[in-house]
Amino acid sequence: MGDRLDVSLPSSSYNLDIVLVGINHPGNLGAICRAMLNHGYDRLILVNPQCSVDDEIARNRAKHAGIILDSARIVQTLEEAVSESSMVVGTSGKREVGSKILFRHFILPWEFAEKARTFEGNISLIFGEEGKGLSTEDLEKCDLLLTLPTWEGYPITNLSQAVGHCVYELHRDRVIFGKRVLGVEKNRTLAPELRKILKQSINEFAQSLDTEKSDLFSDVIDRVIMRGLPMDTEAERLIGALIQATTALQKLSGDEMWHKDRRKRVIPSNKPNS
Repeated sequence: MGDRLDVSLPSSSYNLDIVLVGINHPGNLGAICRAMLNHGYDRLILVNPQCSVDDEIARNRAKHAGIILDSARIVQTLEEAVSESSMVVGTSGKREVGSKILFRHFILPWEFAEKARTFEGNISLIFGEEGKGLSTEDLEKCDLLLTLPTWEGYPITNLSQAVGHCVYELHRDRVIFGKRVLGVEKNRTLAPELRKILKQSINEFAQSLDTEKSDLFSDVIDRVIMRGLPMDTEAERLIGALIQATTALQKLSGDEMWHKDRRKRVIPSNKPNS
């Protein structure tokens, strides 16, 4: 009872990476591995972890999911962790009010599962450090933001519970729909490099506007577009339209950038992409 059976993991159209930023409690690390394997997921990335995958407590809590600790990737930055992802989802239990609500526009776990159902590509689901969560800077690097529907009187859950709730909803959706999804568009994927170019195009367009709130406007456009999970072909058309609009605005304002060769296309920046 409780042993792991020698059967293959369930298949999905997507690859899910659970990304833990700054985890410091080995008990949580082990419990997360167990929750992941309980629901058929085994890809774990640790960003600057403060506890070891070889910690005895982590191994004991993981039980038969120790194989996830063995294969976990350890990186130093969030940018490195999501570099091959086509969808980056950040999690938070903080629910802001007022102007900040534009930034923290959350989806719920079952809405995330529905979006992921026919998505093809790598998905990063990111969780922050115990007691702190993800920083605003880290959340800004995400395409979607997810929160749990906890009671507002005590909304923050334990890290391992939060991961468990999310992988449960993803696997539940997989069990319900599985291979019986009919009439649903397949191949909803966005190449990681194209995602970076799209985001950069959005930012350059927003910066060309005559407004003091270009950063906020950029974030709003980014959120609206990425919630729709554009495919490669859709992203390419959006990029083309954004380049033309940016060029026109630059010409109108007398910005010399409008006639540069680089305006024919967007060259990915060497700076870390959000």
